[in-house]
Amino acid sequence: MEPLNARSMLDAAASAAAKPADQPFVERRRRLSPAALDVVNQKVARAYSPIVIAGFVRLADFALLSLVGIAIYLGYVMPLAGAFSWIYPAEVIAVAIAAVVCFQAADIYQVQLFRGQLRQMTRMISSWSFVFLLFIGISFFAKFGSEISRLWLAAFYFLGLAALIAERLVLRALVRAWARQGRLDRRTIIVGSDSNGEQLVEALKAQEDSDIHVLGVFDDRNDSRALDTCAGARKLGKVDDIVEFARRTRVDLVLFALPISAETRILEMLKKLWVLPVDIRLSAHTNKLRFRPRSYSYLGEVPTLDVFEAPITDWDLVMKWLFDRIVGSLALLAALPVMALVALAVKLDSPGPVLFRQKRFGFNNERIDVYKFRSMYHHQADPTASKVVTKNDPRVTRVGRFIRKTSLDELPQLFNVVFSGNLSLVGPRPHAVQGKLQSRLFDEAVDGYFARHRVKPGITGWAQINGWRGEIDNEEKIQKRVEFDLYYIENWSVLFDLVILLKTPISLLTKNENAY
Repeated sequence: MEPLNARSMLDAAASAAAKPADQPFVERRRRLSPAALDVVNQKVARAYSPIVIAGFVRLADFALLSLVGIAIYLGYVMPLAGAFSWIYPAEVIAVAIAAVVCFQAADIYQVQLFRGQLRQMTRMISSWSFVFLLFIGISFFAKFGSEISRLWLAAFYFLGLAALIAERLVLRALVRAWARQGRLDRRTIIVGSDSNGEQLVEALKAQEDSDIHVLGVFDDRNDSRALDTCAGARKLGKVDDIVEFARRTRVDLVLFALPISAETRILEMLKKLWVLPVDIRLSAHTNKLRFRPRSYSYLGEVPTLDVFEAPITDWDLVMKWLFDRIVGSLALLAALPVMALVALAVKLDSPGPVLFRQKRFGFNNERIDVYKFRSMYHHQADPTASKVVTKNDPRVTRVGRFIRKTSLDELPQLFNVVFSGNLSLVGPRPHAVQGKLQSRLFDEAVDGYFARHRVKPGITGWAQINGWRGEIDNEEKIQKRVEFDLYYIENWSVLFDLVILLKTPISLLTKNENAY
């Protein structure tokens, strides 16, 4: 089953009701059940990706074996030969690559295996021995075995094996510590607290070395079909509570225990849940309809159908993090002289602090502090953005008009990117928590608005370089922003980020009619 298209969800949903303009701002937080609050109040560590861990272990294996082989060559063979030769380093690299390939073929790059010892060690020793036998066989048939030191070869085998064993022992200790801290768990909630839900929880708990941690179940039904507990997992609330629950604690997976035949009910629930940055799957363990095995993804032995996937995860997240830190640091260094001049101009133009801090929506609706150069008179500052800045707004200073038009007021957000890490260089722009279209908050004007918070917000974005920046005075502008942001999320790549970043200066000069 193909993941559902986010924009089709957005178009299909209806707008929410309006809110009186004179009503004071009160942040809306849905009340959770005592059982849900028990889970929410537990301290949860940040998750580590098993895919990234396995990737780093592959890299560590290659680097370690290369280091051991070259060190033996430099310490023993080269002094005897009296000259450096590239033959040995080339052979070391080839052996290290072959070892990683054989380890992969032996299927030992799994976090579950890293926790153990016997299976991991026996597979690794067998694979390492096979690599050396293969290397010796190739050397014999290629007739260059006489050119290789037998003592170096033996030392490389035994010292390389000792280094690998030591590395695996350290890794085993680390992985077990991470497992105790919950960093390797997939925190899962089940939708459906009937007999199907109970069977699903039992199937998940029955599996050995599973990384699934069932937090609880959610169900809208209050009749006899809805159980208070499913195989020990407590009912935490209704489906409407899931969004609030997932914003207060880490949730990695939402798993539907409903039959596929309940299509209408499932779609109604998905319209509420697709805004979350989590994987959403339908369990197929109780369905009589069966597809080809390749149609399923599996949680151990439990077949599931993918509906939504969390965007920018695993290595994509690592690449984006590196892009933000490296490019962001370079941009900050380049911008420091300009920032100093802007700070001086702001200070000379009107009394008050140079920087302005505002609460905005971050990843998964987290509230973050975003910094800007102050563009309004200090006594008229609007930290909650309760009133939209309009053309010729008397609250904006002379310098403020210029830096808002050119977006120079956004430069301090580079500190958010490089040091706080709560902003990216590229992503959906973070809106103020009380941002409004006329009398309605943005999420009331556009249903599915919070789906743009499935990734970290950015200083610039796809919507901004396409002209959707500045004042939001009609529904089309906020609708277009959300549509462009969702397109960005669905089509993200490092190259896409780079293109947006390079186009941003041109956009600031040619598409700034709404910025004032």
